[in-house]
Amino acid sequence: MPALDLLLPMVALLLVIGAFAGVIAGMLGVGGGIVLVPAFFYAFTFLGFSGPHLMQICLATSLATIIVTSARSVLAHNKRGAVDWDVLRHWWPFIAVGAVLGMLVASSLRSTTLQLIFGVLALCAGLYMAFGRSHWRLGQEMPEGRKRMGIGSAVGFFSVLMGIGGGSFGVPVMTLYNMPIHRAVATAAGFGIIIAVPSVIGFLLVDVEIHPPFTIGAVNLPAFFLIIAMTMLTAPLGVKLAHRMDPAPLKRIFAVFITIVALNMLRKVLMG
Repeated sequence: MPALDLLLPMVALLLVIGAFAGVIAGMLGVGGGIVLVPAFFYAFTFLGFSGPHLMQICLATSLATIIVTSARSVLAHNKRGAVDWDVLRHWWPFIAVGAVLGMLVASSLRSTTLQLIFGVLALCAGLYMAFGRSHWRLGQEMPEGRKRMGIGSAVGFFSVLMGIGGGSFGVPVMTLYNMPIHRAVATAAGFGIIIAVPSVIGFLLVDVEIHPPFTIGAVNLPAFFLIIAMTMLTAPLGVKLAHRMDPAPLKRIFAVFITIVALNMLRKVLMG
């Protein structure tokens, strides 16, 4: 049984992380993974678990929370008729294959390599969020054939390497192919389930030598349950704040925040 002087700081840090992630998700409509992964990394490092496979734990635990949050989101959006089930039906096999490949690659890499990948991809996401324009288009309808297979697999693959759901890559892809933003956000929640379920099953079978208490494979159970509990409590607060404030400057601020987090992750890798 782990000592209380380890468990109590761990629980306290996870409660703060969950509260923050819930507010951000409710306020800006972004998935919690892009916040949770670096937050887990810094929290577990602070607690002394900076082993060679720490990032696998951060990615896997973040993805486990996404199963629950994405399922809740899909159900809520479906009540409003916003989910494009035709897109999910045609895209899910390729997203799932990409997610499994991403899990296999992530489980074989060292933490520093995954930090580098996360930093680069998060930097790209932050810059797109800051400078992307709603009128940008790659086509007038969602692609089919080989293009669908390639893009769908890439969404699943890179999402797992970042420990995120479908929002950060899925929403830009769908809006670039002329899908209305509200429908893209709703459908991307379905992407999150397709990405998270097979990858988490794989991560549960991964053997991680140095890990926080109560970790199965690469999934930390206290982090999973505490994050789910806190996001359920604080996400409605974020939604209320969003209705009282202008979302445009908030998204720019969040883009700056993500960019700083990404640059700091890259700095830690490059400076050792």
